[in-house]
Amino acid sequence: MDRNNNNNVITADIVLLGTVCLISFFAGIGSVPLFDVDEGAFSEATREMLESGNYLTTYLNGEPRFDKPVLIYWLQLLSVRLFGITEFAFRLPSALASTAWTAAVYLFTRKHLGHTGGWTAAILMATAFQITIIGKAAIADALLNCLLAISMFAVYSYYLQRRERDILLAFAAIGLGTLTKGPVAILIPLAVSCIFFITQKETKAWFTAIFNPRGIALFCLIVLPWYTLEYLDQGMAFIEGFILKHNVGRFSDAMEKHGGPIWYYLPVLLIGILPATGLLGPMARHMKGMIKQPLFSFLLLWFTFVFVFFSLSGTKLHHYVIYGYTPVFILMAAHIEDLRRPAITGILPALLLGAFAALPRVIPAVQPSISDPYVRAVLENAHLVLTPGYSIQLLIAGLLIILIWAQPLTAFRYRAAAAGAIFALTVNMVITPRAGILLQQPVKEAAMIAKERGDKIVMWKVNYPSFLVYSETFVSRRRPEPGETVFTSVKYIERLPEAEILYRKNGLVLARIPEAHTAE
Repeated sequence: MDRNNNNNVITADIVLLGTVCLISFFAGIGSVPLFDVDEGAFSEATREMLESGNYLTTYLNGEPRFDKPVLIYWLQLLSVRLFGITEFAFRLPSALASTAWTAAVYLFTRKHLGHTGGWTAAILMATAFQITIIGKAAIADALLNCLLAISMFAVYSYYLQRRERDILLAFAAIGLGTLTKGPVAILIPLAVSCIFFITQKETKAWFTAIFNPRGIALFCLIVLPWYTLEYLDQGMAFIEGFILKHNVGRFSDAMEKHGGPIWYYLPVLLIGILPATGLLGPMARHMKGMIKQPLFSFLLLWFTFVFVFFSLSGTKLHHYVIYGYTPVFILMAAHIEDLRRPAITGILPALLLGAFAALPRVIPAVQPSISDPYVRAVLENAHLVLTPGYSIQLLIAGLLIILIWAQPLTAFRYRAAAAGAIFALTVNMVITPRAGILLQQPVKEAAMIAKERGDKIVMWKVNYPSFLVYSETFVSRRRPEPGETVFTSVKYIERLPEAEILYRKNGLVLARIPEAHTAE
């Protein structure tokens, strides 16, 4: 009877975990416009791949795009072929990858910490603030994080059991990761495993693994065909654009003004893992003891390497540190029962939701000090979507999260699941849609007008790749000439006093420049 009850609990937990994944990764993925710049750029490159039939090289606005390798574009292409050119289709591969990532966390952690530990780690990860956003975004990061996690889990399994199949799994995941986002998929497993095996005095085993002939052959079989063909097709432009600029250059310099102080990722981490941030306390109290245990030492090294490496990088983007989040959630799950002040764990995410809820009152106060015409225009219309009902929903969600963590009768893991589900649902169904309406809906609407008119479009001094997705055309990037249609912002339309406004909303403008008149 006890065994049957235990099986029933596990089955119910798995159903609950699946429900949380649906809430976190699938809720609203087809109802919010693509966010620029990243989602728009990835989706447009996929659309151009579909249109051109060139499945080797990615293009953006007709020009080669060397930002990322090709795997995510292939998966998006398959999705678009099945479901059409829609937000749902572009985001579906990421949502599926995030679900697989969650499953991998559960299976690995269950093996070492039991069902309860694996389930808790998966729940904490799936409901985290940054992951519920990145996890369904039409970019490469969800897929990369899934593959990174699988490769790292395989590395640790090899450490324990010395099985060649673990080596092959690691090489396969690293190869697919390299085909997703490049050398970072090699760097993290290679560096972390090297340090870990040295500290465990197992250097010989590490060399045996990395020089495994079958593993190397499998990696080359996955990676070399596309990289070789891409080099043959694009030559040094590929080496300079992808390897030197978008990999070496990102570490040495702040690319596209994405720099930051050495402590940049500390606040990103504290906010990014909400609503579980309060669980860092129990984890920190066991830090000394964790170093002595191989599993925990491996997980700490994984997180520490990612955090330090990207803190030293010249280019800093908030999603880079996510590469080290997986071990953090496992470590928090391992020590959740040592939580001393559960109420604080509920207050922290409630404060974030409260900050969003306060925006309707904060915006009018700061509006007079805003000089940028585009930002001012967005803020002027914010009240149309940031209604009293919006604030009430956020405050109710925050209050529920506090009450869930404050009540003493439910196990901590179920409190984390309930609070996390409410938090993720609120982010996906209350906050994100309104951000989409304010920032991206005007891009989509202007693009649809341009598509209907069939005009030649000039995009002037703004960068919205999603405009190309929705208009299904290329644009010129320069000052518009007489007879052309321009898409720009209110910040620049004043320089074109003769322009005929076709569409204007939230600081973005679609306008027609009249034909030049000649004197008779």
